Amino acid sequence: MIRIIDTSKVKDFTVFLRDDENKNAEIETIVEQILQHVKKDGDAALKDYARQFDHVELDQLQVSDAELEEAWNSVDDYFKETLRQARENIADFHRLQKPTDAVLTKPDGIVLGQRFIPVDRAGVYVPGGTAAYPSTVLMDVIPAVIAGVPEIIMVTPPGKDGKVNPHILTAAKIAGVTKIFKIGGAQAIGALAYGTESVPKVDVIVGPGNIYVATAKRMVYGKVNIDMIAGPSEILVIASPDCDPRYTAADLLSQAEHDKLASAVLITTELSFAEAVAAETERQLKLLPREEIARTSIESNGKIFVVESLEQAVELSNAIAPEHLELSVDDPFGLLPKVRHAGSVFLGKHVPEALGDYFAGPNHTLPTSGTARFSSPLGVDSFIKRSSFIYYTKEALAASHERIEDFAHREGLDGHANSIAVRFEDADHE
Repeated sequence: MIRIIDTSKVKDFTVFLRDDENKNAEIETIVEQILQHVKKDGDAALKDYARQFDHVELDQLQVSDAELEEAWNSVDDYFKETLRQARENIADFHRLQKPTDAVLTKPDGIVLGQRFIPVDRAGVYVPGGTAAYPSTVLMDVIPAVIAGVPEIIMVTPPGKDGKVNPHILTAAKIAGVTKIFKIGGAQAIGALAYGTESVPKVDVIVGPGNIYVATAKRMVYGKVNIDMIAGPSEILVIASPDCDPRYTAADLLSQAEHDKLASAVLITTELSFAEAVAAETERQLKLLPREEIARTSIESNGKIFVVESLEQAVELSNAIAPEHLELSVDDPFGLLPKVRHAGSVFLGKHVPEALGDYFAGPNHTLPTSGTARFSSPLGVDSFIKRSSFIYYTKEALAASHERIEDFAHREGLDGHANSIAVRFEDADHE
């Protein structure tokens, strides 16, 4: 049963907040060995790990055109159309994020500006094997396409038959992936970071994965850029007591079924509603095919906080900084300005988190484990770098050269000062 906590009877409710620590020395040692093996032995290492972890013998790592065609033909037209509609919704939203270059021209011969330039090559990790997440393909690839990335490399582990799930491949074709490789785990991250005989080295790696994938991403950061270190999925629902307990319970379970480590939290203002949701959660748990996973999540990490007001509920939510936040209240737009820390916010009683997972448009690759306090969802900017430029005429430089030289001398960098001063020596030294 999910735990109910009456905050009026608790001096410090923060002791109940989750404290994720994804670092694990044993896992780090394993991942480091995998990365070094891939760096040293390339494709041979990837094939070794395919045998060891995926229990499959791979002749070639890249998904062939024939495999793509076979997958495309095996997926029904209804789902293809669903993927296309989701693609358009995601693209419409992410086009709003694309930045534009800017130039500042001053009248005294100075031009300053900044340019936004996509990376040359992006790597996208998509979980696979026993699970299939075509939604992740769309969410992680489409922003890269809109950013203008010329080459998008997708990696995903194969099933025991050596094939990639056809729904994943179909989504990749619809989204605009350039190349697909049948590799997963920390070894896939290593391949993208270092490059192998088959797998091109990328500039940025995005996408969720298990603790080994997350650890590998952290270890290769600096060699390449990454989107974030994703932890277990989270949902926090702020619900007024007039909500339907069935809806609230279903929303909590939508994330609990992800992972035994997932977190599902409800904050409400009435104990009777909290008890009704707890009972409904128990009833619905028994109906879920993934009951074992969801039950472990609910019993280990699930909580219902009873607070005095919706404003206090938002304060508590800001302390948690959840990945997904549902404002299941009559006036969600009234509460929204008070929300400071959340990956994505779902407004109203008829906006379940699953709407954002698949179809609405905003990205579902979101900061977890409280990192929404300082980080953002995956977006177009995840694939773009900013570069500035400066232009001065000789006359413009002359107007400021003495101040620049003085500044440099005060920092003890005489060479810096001289690179300015030399331009204003007499004509014989020019």
